[in-house]
Amino acid sequence: MELAALTASKKEVEENFGRLQAELEDSKAREDGLKTKNTNLVESSPLGYTKGFKKAMWRAPCPSVPARYELLILSPRLPFFPFLRLRLDLLSWSGKELKKMARLRVLSELDTARTQYYHFKAIIIAGMGLFTDAYDLFSITLIIKIMGRVYYDNRKGQNQFEAPPLVTTALVASALLGTAVGQLVFGRLGDLKGRLRVYGFALLLMVFSSLASAFSICIRKTCVFVTLGFFRFMLGLGIGGDYPLSSTIMSEFANKRTRGSFIAAVFSMQGFGILACSTVTIVVCSIFHAASKSSEADVAWRLILMLGSVPAAMTYYWRMMMPETARYTALVENNVMQAAKDMEKVLDVRLSIIAEESPLPPVPHPYPLFSREFFRRHGRDLFACSSTWFLVDIVFYSQVLFQSEIYKRYLVEKDKENVYKEAIHVAWIQAVIAVCSTIPGYFFSVYFIDRWGRVKIQMMGFFFMALIFFIIGVPYYSYWTTEEHKENKWFMALYGLAFFFANFGPNTTTFIVPAELFPARFRSTCHGISGAAGKVGAIIGSVGFLWASHKKKENGYIKGIGMQVTLIILGGVCLLGMLITYFFTTETMGRSLEENEVDSVTDEVEERDNL
Repeated sequence: MELAALTASKKEVEENFGRLQAELEDSKAREDGLKTKNTNLVESSPLGYTKGFKKAMWRAPCPSVPARYELLILSPRLPFFPFLRLRLDLLSWSGKELKKMARLRVLSELDTARTQYYHFKAIIIAGMGLFTDAYDLFSITLIIKIMGRVYYDNRKGQNQFEAPPLVTTALVASALLGTAVGQLVFGRLGDLKGRLRVYGFALLLMVFSSLASAFSICIRKTCVFVTLGFFRFMLGLGIGGDYPLSSTIMSEFANKRTRGSFIAAVFSMQGFGILACSTVTIVVCSIFHAASKSSEADVAWRLILMLGSVPAAMTYYWRMMMPETARYTALVENNVMQAAKDMEKVLDVRLSIIAEESPLPPVPHPYPLFSREFFRRHGRDLFACSSTWFLVDIVFYSQVLFQSEIYKRYLVEKDKENVYKEAIHVAWIQAVIAVCSTIPGYFFSVYFIDRWGRVKIQMMGFFFMALIFFIIGVPYYSYWTTEEHKENKWFMALYGLAFFFANFGPNTTTFIVPAELFPARFRSTCHGISGAAGKVGAIIGSVGFLWASHKKKENGYIKGIGMQVTLIILGGVCLLGMLITYFFTTETMGRSLEENEVDSVTDEVEERDNL
């Protein structure tokens, strides 16, 4: 009996369920359909769903297809007459679900692909953007020391040798504000236009703005700082674009087993960017101190900024050679074949055969961004990602950007004859923190993120950060600042541990989780929203707490709440972050990215069927 007999009535199929046999009687059909391994056995199903099945390709049940769509291929009972048995459930057959599952079958190969050379190459390419981000964002605390000596060597006749607080905070806030805007803009463009189409532009914007910052040349010092602030805002736009795109691209290239480690490895390049910034500052200032006059220090800070663009520029070519991610091509652009071909170019996986089996028409997206349905499905996750990133950046950036105030007891006295001495000393302290706490924290995250899970590490990090801030903050004036304990090394050790648990904790996990929780068509956008919320927190931490940490009116700062209260508040912020993590954050360890896609389509099908 030919396969066309499958068009029999539903009753006949149910009665013969599990026993239906299709015999290819004519020799030509047998030759064309069975003797060649990769030739279609079925040209058209009775449901009008065009699909080719290959001999002995699947076993029942197929791991990528629901049980009701199983295909069983049996061994032939007779030497010359193979038999085919199909098990069908016509009542629950959904063409849209099958089409969606075929996409997911292609992408499931990526989840199980072994770790390969290209994964590490992608880490370097994507991570170099984060390297440049950290270099440019954290260099301001170092070059502002030099700029203060160059442009404010005798402010109001007081020989203070430092830039006014308004100038310092404006330079810091301009880059962070640009980063927030860039995350929103490039995050959305990454979903609308494709990850790779805007990825290169974000990098070019970083390189151009970094170079332009170094050429902020005017006759008046006010013009210099205004120009520098503008280009740092533009730099922030590029940096902001790199955040959602780098994390999303890495998550969509990675396999399920090591996805968290790969994204954490990309983010860990920030630690090396901070270390590189400190190292370059030490080298440049040492060379200028030995071979030039103090009046030439205006060139030194420009050179430090300019060198930050080199690593990003070096990776531009390889970034442009990366293919679009398979998950975006298959799930957003609905081009399964192209997704398979792109991945075969860079990964050792065989996807084209699977893709050829199912030439699929596009599946309409069930709900738009920011619709009521979107917030019903993803509102909780978006709140968790945005709020925890907001809170951790308040703490993290306040630590980084007023660490010179925290460590001023260890700094040398200002020397009006030596422009570079203070900058070198601050750079040494920043380098020690990077080597002893910041970078190890990133490494611990890379190792444990796929063993312990995101939620546990995030809660642990928030808890220990809160504990450290309370230990430092509560007895700050009664113990840590007394003459007896003024240079207590335990103070520096505790403060360094705060950086360690920030990076082996929420600073890393808040970068990872948004890249895993949302469907492909919203992934970059939602990561950008979460990151933008974080940068708002960074502005509050680096600007607001910098001013609030001064107990009395001094050096241009107004009277604030003091360092003790500031540190205690930061500890409370960490506790709030821990609570939000516990009650709202979803664990993504071991979860396939495609679960978001399956849930979306399955729910829509069920709702339609219930009408």
